[in-house]
Amino acid sequence: MERRKFISLGALGIAAGTTTGIAVAAEQNRTKRYQIGKSPWPVCLDTATIRPASLKEKVRIAAKAGYDAIEPWDGELQKFEADGGNLKDLGKEIKDNGLFVPSVIGLWNAIPPTRELWDKSIPDTRNRMRMASDIGAQHVQTIPNTINLNYNQKWAADRYRDIIEMGIQDYQLNPALVFVKYFPVKTLGQALGIALDANHPKAMVIPDVYHMYISEGGFEGIKLLKGESIAIFQFNDAPASPSLDQLNDSHRVYPGDGILPLPQIFRDLKGTGYKGCISLEMYNPEYWKQDLMMVAETGLRKTLEVLQKAAV
Repeated sequence: MERRKFISLGALGIAAGTTTGIAVAAEQNRTKRYQIGKSPWPVCLDTATIRPASLKEKVRIAAKAGYDAIEPWDGELQKFEADGGNLKDLGKEIKDNGLFVPSVIGLWNAIPPTRELWDKSIPDTRNRMRMASDIGAQHVQTIPNTINLNYNQKWAADRYRDIIEMGIQDYQLNPALVFVKYFPVKTLGQALGIALDANHPKAMVIPDVYHMYISEGGFEGIKLLKGESIAIFQFNDAPASPSLDQLNDSHRVYPGDGILPLPQIFRDLKGTGYKGCISLEMYNPEYWKQDLMMVAETGLRKTLEVLQKAAV
């Protein structure tokens, strides 16, 4: 694995001086724009943001609200099939609505701590990959939620490498690694360590600004990344209260309604050369009580307002 894929050699950029700056500016001017030119990235709706709706209704809402993409969860896909739906047909419907699927959440229990548990986990992992592939997803999230707290990093990296190979070879998917404060792999740095040690050219991570904040890993590390190491970038905002140690996923709020430095985060993300989706991800039960079309539209509008402040 070439570490340059993950880590930007910023010092070299500084040494290059004005010439490099001009070249970067020119490249940015050539970058494809989305949202009628308002965003350098496609804007995706994580379906948990409007959780009470059915999966087909979520597709309709995302398309009508004006999103570029949709990010569903494995449980939704499983229920859709159990109710008689065909995921390949759903994938076509998503495309027909002008959307695409950058990622599916996710491969739960993907990296258990022992060989015996790993072998037992494979059928579920394969089924989740199959569902994600059927709807045309580009990535699937690898969630090491059951690995031991004091996990063996080489074991985790080797298993992640196996998952990448499985996804690419058998399902045309590129599995990417996530981190969550409540799980053993808590920070972007820890996820990056596993991805680097997987020593695979397709290893990638999925930053989430909320877990970067509540895990106290911070945001400065974004500047060290290269865009090609990021599969999808999940974002939202965090309120000023309750206190940091009391925050949980239900406290996520609309972009710009909280205290996270989202404009600077987006500027730093742009600096990595990232070209994938930014995905609005909120699990706020107060929003679920409201008109879901309004929630989706408000989320997109506030996202574009933050992007305008970021001047990216």
